[in-house]
Amino acid sequence: MTTATGSAVEHELALISGKDNIAEETRDISGVLPVIAVSPRSAEEVAAIVNVANQRNLVIAPAGGFTRQQIGGAPERVDILLRTDRLNRVRHYDSGDLTIGVDAGLSFGEMQRCLAEHRQWIPFDPCNGSASSVGGLLATAPSGPLKSGHGGLRDFCIGVEFVTGDGIVAKGGGRVVKNVAGYDLMKLLIGSYGSLAVITGANFKVFPEFRQTRTFVCAFASLTESLMFRTQVLNSPLSTSIACMEIVSPKAPEYLREMPVAHDPDDYAPSEPLGAVPGEWEIALRFSGSEAVLARCSRELGAAVSRELAGAEETKFWHWISQFEESVLQRHRNALVIYANVAINDAGSAIEALERSAPDYNFLPAVVGRAATGNLIMGLVPLPVEPPNVMQYANCVSAFRGLLPPGSSAMVARCPKEAKGHFDLWGGTPTDVKLMRQIKQALDPKNVLNRGRFIV
Repeated sequence: MTTATGSAVEHELALISGKDNIAEETRDISGVLPVIAVSPRSAEEVAAIVNVANQRNLVIAPAGGFTRQQIGGAPERVDILLRTDRLNRVRHYDSGDLTIGVDAGLSFGEMQRCLAEHRQWIPFDPCNGSASSVGGLLATAPSGPLKSGHGGLRDFCIGVEFVTGDGIVAKGGGRVVKNVAGYDLMKLLIGSYGSLAVITGANFKVFPEFRQTRTFVCAFASLTESLMFRTQVLNSPLSTSIACMEIVSPKAPEYLREMPVAHDPDDYAPSEPLGAVPGEWEIALRFSGSEAVLARCSRELGAAVSRELAGAEETKFWHWISQFEESVLQRHRNALVIYANVAINDAGSAIEALERSAPDYNFLPAVVGRAATGNLIMGLVPLPVEPPNVMQYANCVSAFRGLLPPGSSAMVARCPKEAKGHFDLWGGTPTDVKLMRQIKQALDPKNVLNRGRFIV
């Protein structure tokens, strides 16, 4: 925007949301600094702002807690950063009906605290989840360790309110678990990275909190042995009590420990991981249930268990698992993080593909993942002696994708800004892209929402 255009836009935004809610934004979106930021108070204000963008051919980027704005591609530009921080109300909560409705800008942690007053929660624990906005989590659709036993946020969402790219306030789903059958529009928005609509509110089904849990970590000499054990457990009566089932590669425990709030990556002295043995593959199992159920789990797992965690140690361990990718990036600012989604029986092949391709391009692989669902978080750490150049990032991703089993996907979540323009971060097929463009045209005909970030 020119200075004159910027002044005119700022004036229009001030008329919509108030002068006090217009500001400069110093944080970037995947390396792109916004021109101006605005914080609307309602879906109607969001729609009015989107209409301004349509009239002036401006690009809008929605933003909530700023915990996931560096993931994936960069928008072409950001003329207006649409902050959802003032969309922060609990709209309704019926603890008896096990449903809650919130504004999209409410932090997920705040929603969980509200539910905890009635010993309820949403069983969802992604990286930086507590500080993330509800809308941001829906837009990026991450997974956490609890997905193995309970599913993801899309499984708990029963309704959304949103503003389309042409400035229309719309809704999908409803306020109750059983809704009228039809096209599930809200699932279309979940994982669209703010490129189809601005999510302004959402309704969820909620659940009673766990009575108690216990974690059993089982160590194995090889990946094959660990996955054979996983399959045995999934085919046993113990599977009904699983809350989390995580596979941990030999290098990953280095990042499953406390991280300093601020540090120089070259001057790093972390706490020790909770009893991990270097060189071993691990399957970490978290069970929920009565004391009798947990005792049975311990009995039936028997000698396979290398260590048992409960109480504060258990809570800390699963927090570290969910924060794994953040820990990798804190230690290695130039690390590559890939989200791989594969069939459960293909998890071993996907991990082997990473271990074969990473060393050829000067990376060391570290992996944690949902062993019962095939959602893998893959950290590729640059070798310190000979760090990879920009093209080696692209070539490593290409080589890895080429070795993946059919039907798998591998999205590059994080990599250095300099490397992002050299390869396809999302890894979709030509058919996927064609379909996404058609949907984008229907919901955002002038391409004002996150232009270039998700769909080119």
